[in-house]
Amino acid sequence: MEKQDVDRTLSLMWRRALGVPQGSRGPRQRFSVDEVIRAGIAVADEEGLPAFSMRKVADRLGLKLMSIYTYVPSRDELIGLMVDDVMGEAELPPHRGDWRERLTVVARQMWDEFHRHPWLLQVEQSRPWIGPNGSDRWEWQLTAIEGAGFTDLEMDQVITLISDFTMASARADVAARRAAEQSGISDAEWWAVNAPVLDRVMPPGAYPISGRVGTTAGEEYNAVRDSERSFRFGLDRILDGIDHLLASRPRAGG
Repeated sequence: MEKQDVDRTLSLMWRRALGVPQGSRGPRQRFSVDEVIRAGIAVADEEGLPAFSMRKVADRLGLKLMSIYTYVPSRDELIGLMVDDVMGEAELPPHRGDWRERLTVVARQMWDEFHRHPWLLQVEQSRPWIGPNGSDRWEWQLTAIEGAGFTDLEMDQVITLISDFTMASARADVAARRAAEQSGISDAEWWAVNAPVLDRVMPPGAYPISGRVGTTAGEEYNAVRDSERSFRFGLDRILDGIDHLLASRPRAGG
């Protein structure tokens, strides 16, 4: 992407602050950029990002394909605007409790967002757009750990760690749900179908440890996995590690 394209995208993202016109010059437009973004989000929610196209957004609004480009010049640009828009859906509540409770809220907000809009998990994240909602969220996330004892670099690393873990956990959960939907059978039904063959190739005692653990987990989850529980468990262990980092440091004046 060329520099002028980046400038144009950022200008559209910050259109309310910059006062950038809603679209290109010409006849009065039927929709606002906001309405185009919301239409794009609806298409992505229904079909996912691989199937997402400017034509489908145009069709949803009743526009000709070329008309949609007078609002947003490219597919990638529209996706960037959509990402920042959904970041503004959830309220950023005042932080309460200690840093551990605050980071749990930070992670939970992202977990919920990925499940409302699974296509977010398919967006290229190497160079995220810096929009107003994303900037507000970043400030809010950092505020959650301000004054806890981290260096500025550690603050960046902590939020990145929580974000990456939450994204990976949500991706696994969304994939599991999609597999169940596409197959038309639940985990319990899948196991019932496959159990006779597995019983033949895995006789009692062949896998004593995995057999014991798998049976315990299966009876508890009534499924192959419990992604929600794994997310909570993993988050708690990450927070334990961060707590250890802070506790291992000499106290001031000590």
